[in-house]
Amino acid sequence: MGPEKISPAVRKETKNVAIYTLIGVLVSLLIFYIAHSIRPEAVPFDYTVVLGSICGGIVAVGNFFLMGLTVQKVANTSDQALAAGYMRASYARRMMMQVLWVVAAIAAPCFHFVAGILPLLFPGAGIKLAGMIQAITDKK
Repeated sequence: MGPEKISPAVRKETKNVAIYTLIGVLVSLLIFYIAHSIRPEAVPFDYTVVLGSICGGIVAVGNFFLMGLTVQKVANTSDQALAAGYMRASYARRMMMQVLWVVAAIAAPCFHFVAGILPLLFPGAGIKLAGMIQAITDKK
């Protein structure tokens, strides 16, 4: 059996997460820039900040996309034990990917570690914020 098509729901939600993450990356870069303007000796704003932010954002969106593919696969699986195994294996691989990124962001001199790690928080924060905004607009 060949690779499955990516469902419209996975595409849509990954696009949303990519938008949330991009906004978060841009805001964090703006904060780095402002902090650097105020205290240039304490806060850098150079290629390491930009590269760390971009790579961290890619890892964050990639993690969400891989989770979506796993959920799609599990939804098409009737065997619950097999489905649970898929979820556990996916979770372990995705966490390992993030841990390896965090190690690289800290160890490699081409990345600013804070700028690299911070984007990992943006998908969850964006999803929660979008949910709160949706709840508020639904009440009106």
